[in-house]
Amino acid sequence: MPQNAHVPARLHFANFLSPLLQDTYMAIATYAGQQLDIPIDLAIGQDASAFGTGHADVSFLCGLLYVRLSATEENPVELLAAPVLRGSRYQGRPDYFSDVVVRRDSPFRSFADLRGCTWAYNEEVSHSGYNLVQYSLLERQGHTNYFGRTVKSGAHTQSLQLVLAGLADAAAIDSHVLEVILQKDRGLASQLHRIDHLGPSSIPPIVVARRLPSQLKQKLQDILTHMHLDPVQAELLQAGEIERLVAVRDEDYDDIRAMWARVQAYEQ
Repeated sequence: MPQNAHVPARLHFANFLSPLLQDTYMAIATYAGQQLDIPIDLAIGQDASAFGTGHADVSFLCGLLYVRLSATEENPVELLAAPVLRGSRYQGRPDYFSDVVVRRDSPFRSFADLRGCTWAYNEEVSHSGYNLVQYSLLERQGHTNYFGRTVKSGAHTQSLQLVLAGLADAAAIDSHVLEVILQKDRGLASQLHRIDHLGPSSIPPIVVARRLPSQLKQKLQDILTHMHLDPVQAELLQAGEIERLVAVRDEDYDDIRAMWARVQAYEQ
């Protein structure tokens, strides 16, 4: 690596996604640090400005936030890799769904039944919980006036709790998050019913700060995309419902980019 290339003394990883996946992301970060022989830490991501200040070097990021950052003049991040989830529904691709869930005893059987219902969503900056839902409504009917009432929960896990408590009728949940929840609490499957799905969409990626040396970024990508070949690491990935990590390109997120553009045009 060139003498003037600044290799950080420590790599700061940040999780901008669900804290539910923190153990899996720590396993990925730890493996990368071991292979690079660089100490790591993993924090909960708070603000995208961390990429420019040096507080975040590698991050697990919502695809919508990646798209929004890539549209800025600074464009502080680059794509490293993205998960391919376990299960035939993903067809070996770095995609995921927004699973529409209701209580098991709910009379609703499809998204079409939900007109006028109480709908829970996590936050407006989420693709799976909000942007994709808004886009799907625009595709179906040309406007987003559909639910009788919407409740902002703050997180996918909180949306699920609102549904289970009867405080909301339905919600769209990141399918990766939902798979992990159901893996950890198998009894929960008897209380919920997946009645529909939206997508697939390109899955939340792992990104790296653009300011890092090119050779370091390439090494990181190689490490992540070969991680599943180590049996011990493959088991850790599978605990987070991940089959492997694969390289992705900016154009792979054009689906989210186009959906966000349409929703923004409508809401403005």
